[in-house]
Amino acid sequence: MAIIFEKTKALTDATMHYCPGCTHGIIHRLVAEALDELGLLGKAIGLAPVGCAVFAYNYLNCDMAQAAHGRAPAVATGIKRARPQNIVFTYQGDGDLAAIGMAETIHAAARGENITIIFVNNAIYGMTGGQMAPTTVVGQLTQTSPYGRDAATAGYPLRICEMLSTIDGAAYIERVSVDCVKNVRNAKKAILKAFQTQVDGKGFSLVEVISSCPTNWGIEPLEALDWLREHMLPVYPLGVFKNKADAEASK
Repeated sequence: MAIIFEKTKALTDATMHYCPGCTHGIIHRLVAEALDELGLLGKAIGLAPVGCAVFAYNYLNCDMAQAAHGRAPAVATGIKRARPQNIVFTYQGDGDLAAIGMAETIHAAARGENITIIFVNNAIYGMTGGQMAPTTVVGQLTQTSPYGRDAATAGYPLRICEMLSTIDGAAYIERVSVDCVKNVRNAKKAILKAFQTQVDGKGFSLVEVISSCPTNWGIEPLEALDWLREHMLPVYPLGVFKNKADAEASK
């Protein structure tokens, strides 16, 4: 009998711990399928820092290491330079990458480090109770902005893809979402492209995934997807922000 569909070998059999409606599980699967389909599983090394995804090593069936909060790009840089034959990636949330890890992210891109970053943006600190993050949108309620983020006192949300796309060392930057089937498919294509960028030795690649956090947003899972579309996507538009390979090919 022909096999039509089977679970990717890049995911373990462990039951995921994420809250109902959290899309980390979807993103884990997309990363796993990409590694499997590209034949990279045997030489992939993932980095999970502090945050909701700290237990990614329980679910991804490849070598994994843990980094201190925000330092995953720095650790990935060391591993990739020591073992250039390996495929090195980080899996980071917005509180990790866009706050304490911002310097590591920017300078890894500036150096053109040949690593891949999967950046999960749910606009809040998820693991520590739902505080305001650098990506929290204006007016969003959090534990530390109970009346909504006020731009006059807390500033505006950071747009990571737009920022990194201006850096010469960045090779591939795209923002995707996993709120519907169409966007999940597009997200997988982007993750495949990011890993292929590293395989081809093109340099730094990052895929930002707009995600939901029903628990800390204080709403039901389906309502959270609607909230994401209404409040996050206008601030964080989807699309390719930089593709150095295509730009060079068109010259």
